[in-house]
Amino acid sequence: MFTEEDNEALTRVGPGTLMGDLMRRFWMPILLPEELPVPDCAPVRVRVLGENLIAFKDTNGRLGLLDRYCPHRRVDLWFGRNEQCGLRCVYHGWKFDVDGNVMDMPAEPANSPLRQEVKAKAFPIVEWGGMIWAYLGDKVHMPPVPPELEWGLVPPSHRHIGKRLQENNWAQGVEGGIDSSHVGILHSLLDPAKVGMSFHERQQAIGGVSYMAQDRAPRFFIRPTDYGMRIGARRIATDQEYYWRVTQFLLPFYTMIARGVANTGPIAGHAWTPIDDHNTWTFTMHWNPAEPLGDISDYDRTGVNVPVHQDGSYIPLNNRHNNYGIDRNDQLLHSCSGIKGIGLQDSAIQETMGAIVDRSRETLGSSDTAIVAFRRLMLEQARHLRATGELALPLEPHLYRVRSVGIVLPREVDFEEGAKERMMVA
Repeated sequence: MFTEEDNEALTRVGPGTLMGDLMRRFWMPILLPEELPVPDCAPVRVRVLGENLIAFKDTNGRLGLLDRYCPHRRVDLWFGRNEQCGLRCVYHGWKFDVDGNVMDMPAEPANSPLRQEVKAKAFPIVEWGGMIWAYLGDKVHMPPVPPELEWGLVPPSHRHIGKRLQENNWAQGVEGGIDSSHVGILHSLLDPAKVGMSFHERQQAIGGVSYMAQDRAPRFFIRPTDYGMRIGARRIATDQEYYWRVTQFLLPFYTMIARGVANTGPIAGHAWTPIDDHNTWTFTMHWNPAEPLGDISDYDRTGVNVPVHQDGSYIPLNNRHNNYGIDRNDQLLHSCSGIKGIGLQDSAIQETMGAIVDRSRETLGSSDTAIVAFRRLMLEQARHLRATGELALPLEPHLYRVRSVGIVLPREVDFEEGAKERMMVA
């Protein structure tokens, strides 16, 4: 039984909370480079793990991440002037560099001790792998680099990263990402040909869709790993074979979508960065280690990415305020959900549970094996950190060099052994 106390511990991410302390041991993606495109561009408000921050790129191209509010009179530094290697508050002109050091206090005497005594709270921030990352924890424990997920290791031309706002807790996003049993139902088409997608395209896009459609009650096998867990969802393929959809969960909030059984084309994954207890930045990554991707429309035929407003809000065009654009006629004739695109279908389900689902009222079944394992893992890791002060994984970024796979294997072959080579990143 998942209690209200467990739910509180899993979902709350503010300073001093069990899960918040765990998250603060990791580098976390917070922005896309396009949000800070050039030196001295407009600063960007950032809210992550319940903290209000401001990000900017200075004249020399260095990135800064400060407390959003000026330490003088608590003015929002989003209104600040980004100039000459610092961010200047427009109220009284106090100016700070990327490390939070005072550069100028024009309304104070030249010999004021405040110039040495005052410092804006600053956090480490780096650009790596097509994303901007922040570290909000104690610098004593700061990993040297972000986790070496494969999409960050390939050339820029070989990856595409999208972003959208989800109005729900981060854990609901992760649980959707590791739930293989819903794929053959929520994302199913009654007749793929009617919506302009060939069977082969559908098979490649989701990976093994025919097996998921014909066997909607997979058996789950959970294997703990150094980076999180490996989830094998087993379906019947033939009298002698199983189709395995192997999902990777990597702490604290990364998931990967299984490739098609042909093991070609782009790979996809998600990061679910907590904005606060009730909102999440969902980053969607596509990458191909073998070749450039080209236009996203050439490979994202099922809509894993979600179209968003181009005003910096990253709010989906279709969202809870317009019922996600649901088309009841399409639902009747063509698709299970009537909502266009896999990513938006997931958002609709995860958001409409409520910002924080009451897990104590759920009725779980065998299809929820991975969900139970995820919750136990996260709480165990957080409680271990609270008890010992130690967490090894963030300091071993190479452990993240893995992939999810879809593969057909003889029934006598264990999925970890049969898919071993496909799961490893060179």
